Amino acid sequence: MAAIDIQRTIETVFRIERPRLIAGLARMLRDMGRAEELAQDALVIALAEWPARGVPDNPGAWLMAAAKRRAIDGLRRDKMRARKHAEIGRDLETARDTSVEDMEAAMDDDVGDELLGLIFTACHPVLSPDARAALTLRLVGGLATDEIARAFLTSEPTIAQRIVRAKRTIGQAGLAFEVPRGSERAGRLASVLEVIYLIFNEGYAATAGEDLVRPALCGEARRLGRILAGLAPDEPEVHGLLALMEIQSSRLAARTAHDGSFVPLPEQNRARWDRGMIARGLAALDRAEALGGGDGPYALQAALAACHARALTPQATDWPRIAGLYDRLRLRLPSPVVDLNRAVAHAMAFGPEAGLAIADQLAGAAMLRNYAPLPAARGDFLFRAGRLAEAKAEFVRAASLTRNEGERRFLLGRAAACMPADTA
Repeated sequence: MAAIDIQRTIETVFRIERPRLIAGLARMLRDMGRAEELAQDALVIALAEWPARGVPDNPGAWLMAAAKRRAIDGLRRDKMRARKHAEIGRDLETARDTSVEDMEAAMDDDVGDELLGLIFTACHPVLSPDARAALTLRLVGGLATDEIARAFLTSEPTIAQRIVRAKRTIGQAGLAFEVPRGSERAGRLASVLEVIYLIFNEGYAATAGEDLVRPALCGEARRLGRILAGLAPDEPEVHGLLALMEIQSSRLAARTAHDGSFVPLPEQNRARWDRGMIARGLAALDRAEALGGGDGPYALQAALAACHARALTPQATDWPRIAGLYDRLRLRLPSPVVDLNRAVAHAMAFGPEAGLAIADQLAGAAMLRNYAPLPAARGDFLFRAGRLAEAKAEFVRAASLTRNEGERRFLLGRAAACMPADTA
């Protein structure tokens, strides 16, 4: 194998194995920063040795062994206290493939996977949502600091500080790098799913900047979702979220025109929807429902997305079913944003006045006070009701509130399509 091919193989293997390396090392050392450094050291050693010796049969185990050896060397160099050195060194050097130890590990962590423990730790509620997202993308996703900064349109120093503070907070909190039990797990799982959903949403509908969508960020969220689904196969909401992301991602190529402008759902070329993603999403939704999670917030949102995915034409969309699903979702996930989406569904199912009646009830919601989709939705309802002057004013207001340039141009285009006030 040519040297360049070996280097590419090493880099590919490292990207795959890196999260597990960090997870195992962090669990032993209780230090995320040191775990990252040791994983990187293992990569450097592999780059030096594998071109001459060849890629080992079990590259993941080789990298872990190299990282452990470097950890032991570091402990010796640092002249840590004898007791602590003996304790950690013993943990690092002891073989972990005996049946007794496997049973003990399973008793200690009933999911039994260090990577899952890392995900739960990186997404701990002690951190802010932004910090959780950045840390998860760094440790589990393997993204570089500059990649995360570009994804969230934030400066690299800001992301770097956010990650450093997150690691420090976790260290000061003395968190164990393991999967929590019982009711604590349910609460922490919600935090994990929230982080992945946050990452996906920022890619699917960018909050700022020139680009309407950032497919790479959506892809990273889906990858994290698939990892989580593989590690927690019996958690219905994990499959619900994965289903939602797969189905929504199927429309990414059709959401923007060649010039980058926004294409509304009814106008999208459905031949450009990715049927493979839709199939995977529907399968994940079936799994969530089979596990008894059909009424979970993510599963309900996936069911909503599935209604669109199954409709081969806009006219075939089952809007009454969508309206009913939103009626169920608002009971499970009370939110003004859900209510606004419910207004859109009711407008499509029962007429624009039905949508306006719901939207008008949201006017006083603090969360929606400067939320561009509210006047945008009202503008659409008013336009369809023939109240064009009012519609134009709503579209202009929505355009003034959005921070995304593509969305702003789209809204101003809709405003221009309305008749002037004096001819309405």
